[in-house]
Amino acid sequence: MGLAARVAAATTTFALLAGGGYLVADTFDVVPGFLTNAPVAPPPAPFPTAPGATTGPALTSGLATLPTDAPVPSATSVEKLVAELADEEKYVGKRVGVLVTDAATGQGIAGRAATTDFVPASTAKLLTAAAGLSRVGPDRTLDTTALLAGSTVTLVGGGDMMLAAGAGDPAKVNGRAGLADLAAQVADAVAAAGLDSVTLRVDDSLFTGPSVAPSWDPKSVEAGYAAPVTAIAVDVARRTDDTYAQRHPDPSLAAARDFARALEKAGVTVTGTAARANPAEGAAEVGRVSSAPLSEVVGYFLQTSDNTITEVVGRIVAIETGLSGSVQGATAAVLDAVGALGVDLTGAKLADCSGLGDGSRLSPRLLNELLLRMVDPATPALREAALQMPLAGVSGTLHERFTTSDARGRVRAKTGSLPNVSGLAGTVVTADGRLLVFAVLVDDFPDGNAWNARATIDKLVTRLAACGCG
Repeated sequence: MGLAARVAAATTTFALLAGGGYLVADTFDVVPGFLTNAPVAPPPAPFPTAPGATTGPALTSGLATLPTDAPVPSATSVEKLVAELADEEKYVGKRVGVLVTDAATGQGIAGRAATTDFVPASTAKLLTAAAGLSRVGPDRTLDTTALLAGSTVTLVGGGDMMLAAGAGDPAKVNGRAGLADLAAQVADAVAAAGLDSVTLRVDDSLFTGPSVAPSWDPKSVEAGYAAPVTAIAVDVARRTDDTYAQRHPDPSLAAARDFARALEKAGVTVTGTAARANPAEGAAEVGRVSSAPLSEVVGYFLQTSDNTITEVVGRIVAIETGLSGSVQGATAAVLDAVGALGVDLTGAKLADCSGLGDGSRLSPRLLNELLLRMVDPATPALREAALQMPLAGVSGTLHERFTTSDARGRVRAKTGSLPNVSGLAGTVVTADGRLLVFAVLVDDFPDGNAWNARATIDKLVTRLAACGCG
């Protein structure tokens, strides 16, 4: 069994053990106070030497790995499960695509319309994740800088749309870098320069073209499913703390206003109103804050299915490969990166990098091929994508799904939902310990059946997890 498969199994077991360990620690959370009337204890005697003491055995892992000889489910058994899903036309409609593949051998087990192109919805985010990790790298950060020329401070966006308005939090992905921290650095430089006040400009020229993809329904932005994509923003341009809050129509200028307030709190007087401008020639860097590394940013958008941050990563991939940081540059760069991994792109189309818009088409076969690369030890750069997909019944967009089924803790998958569209693509460990990859795409279920379509897909995946299908 491959390394990624063993890591996936270990990660699943750890998630379940961690949950139980927390409950035990919480139950016995009783500690003594720090005040005491007892006399100070004398220094302890030296620890005695035990004549019979010997070196203990080498530490070994306490987590089970997948058996190397776990049986592959029979094609007949899996074909029956696929047929049962497709027969539920009243819930899933007539356009159903499925492919289940053995991860170790790469051999398809069973499927339905596996090479047909479907609307992928957010399963398309898997392509952007793979492109970001393979072309940009897991350790890259998106840095926000401040430059000073004369009495003008220019806030330069480096693609981080998850800045904190205040101090950054090293434990978070959304909010890792903080404008208050950047303002403190700038305040020191302004004081050293003997300035009484500064004017503020913002440079968000890293990204080009429309900030809202032409394929997006404007109502999606109005509803808070995405923000205009710019090179700098605070909390993905949310106006409130709600997940699907309304977004600032101009995230860059909104971030500049937050930065002006941070500068004022740091003792720097800001005159006038912030506006867009490129830094003056010879401007010196006086501050820098960094986002979480790209591996964590990818994990964030896979777990939360955040459309905006996915689009940001797509544009960073484009810039890394010499294309424009636009919608068109991003989609071309993502497809090129996935093709370079050896995935057959026949019929593939991306209207955006997140799957939110209209016009993207992917097949179950393509998604299976990409998932196989993610769990393949030969492509370790993609491991983070495989391990950071939502865990069934535990995390992300799957935390409320599979909660009482055999799939809980044994499926990692990316969800996909649009009107009349439902999809799920990821990995599953069977009851026999065999790692499979799968993709299920449904893009024309009857109106009013979003829950039923999803439940029907979940039923198939649950049966794969429970499979001892010899």
